Amino acid sequence: MIPSPNPQITLLTGRAAPLPGSEALSGIVKTPVDWPLALGPEGFESDQQADRRVHGGVEKAVHHYPLDHYATWRAELGDLPPLTAPGGFGENISTTGLTEATVAVGDMFRLGTALIQVSQGRQPCWKLNRRFGVADMARRVQLTGRTGWYYRVLCPGTVTPGNRLELIDRVAPDWTLKRLWHALYVDRLNLGELEGIADLDVLAEGWRKYAVRRLESRRVEDWSQRLDGIA
Repeated sequence: MIPSPNPQITLLTGRAAPLPGSEALSGIVKTPVDWPLALGPEGFESDQQADRRVHGGVEKAVHHYPLDHYATWRAELGDLPPLTAPGGFGENISTTGLTEATVAVGDMFRLGTALIQVSQGRQPCWKLNRRFGVADMARRVQLTGRTGWYYRVLCPGTVTPGNRLELIDRVAPDWTLKRLWHALYVDRLNLGELEGIADLDVLAEGWRKYAVRRLESRRVEDWSQRLDGIA
């Protein structure tokens, strides 16, 4: 399935701040901007990630979360504050018409004067639990596959609110984000799928390593620290 053509974006950034009920800092709260931003190899100017060990970097330079999912979350959880406007999931880009079912790893998009490429899906972490005030929010995101995804920046440029994502090329169209999610989190020891993921050069190295480790160990990694985090 080909993604919807040229969706218009909402552009969002945020600074690191304490999470509710915690001293831990996070840049998960994003708010819309109405001015052009430079986009470099590690993300947008004025955007910030608190823990660079697991957030940001060249393979997670830009986070995209579909606005399409918000209505479903509201139906399930009610009108929680993070669900009233884009930015609830820490996204830099919000659109309608693109989802994990239609976007594939390696898809390249022109955005403003920049060129970006889908690098991996989003692995939800415990900070979502704090952000939403829902104890198992990260697990819900992982379970549903409504995760969003990341881009690497192939060519830096300037992005203006209201720019459109223009699909330029698809190098691995069969490997949708939904297929990756299903292999990693549902059918977790499907060796054929894991072999395909391990060989998928356009996928972020960290995700390929998950597949390699499972192929070698025949075991699935423990997600509890990432999903449940700290008290």
